[in-house]
Amino acid sequence: MPIALTDIPAPLVSTDPPRKRWTRAECATLEASGLLDQENLELVEGELISKMGKKRPHVNAFTVMQAWLMQVFGWRFVNSEAPIDVAPEDNPANEPVPDVIVLQQDQSRFTSNPRPQDLRLVVEIADSSLNFDLKVKAALYARAGVIEYWVLDVSGHRLLVHRNPQSGTYADVAAYSEHESVSPLTAPQAQFRVADAFPPAA
Repeated sequence: MPIALTDIPAPLVSTDPPRKRWTRAECATLEASGLLDQENLELVEGELISKMGKKRPHVNAFTVMQAWLMQVFGWRFVNSEAPIDVAPEDNPANEPVPDVIVLQQDQSRFTSNPRPQDLRLVVEIADSSLNFDLKVKAALYARAGVIEYWVLDVSGHRLLVHRNPQSGTYADVAAYSEHESVSPLTAPQAQFRVADAFPPAA
């Protein structure tokens, strides 16, 4: 006997479990209490994101990028894993910690987080975080007006360069392969060879 459509139960609606959205103030309270000791976290769009567990290719690429930026700009202008401010409307629920930043001024001039206008360049080294870095973080940095944002794609052996932030997005995005080089906007005389971040396996 055929089953009537009215006898078929409606499918259950799948919903995500509720999530706690954190603010900077709440995170500061947690830090002061010691609950975040030994944790390497950043606050992005109200969520605490772990920056632990980096694989060796990520570490290698980070080391090369940081060393090159220090050579070009000077070590007093380059910070690794330092928190930054973003757009004023985004600051209450965001305190990103990029892998590397290049400052406009000597680091000794700062007593609080650098603001977007204090940054020459923001760099993320992306392995498992590639989609997050290209979508969520790119939008966050574009809204803040960060003038140049690089994503070093470890798995794809390429460098994705974001420039010209407009209306919450980067108008100019270019991908450079490991056979190409690129210059930062604020150091046009310097050439970063993408292949240098990905040494051949022994």
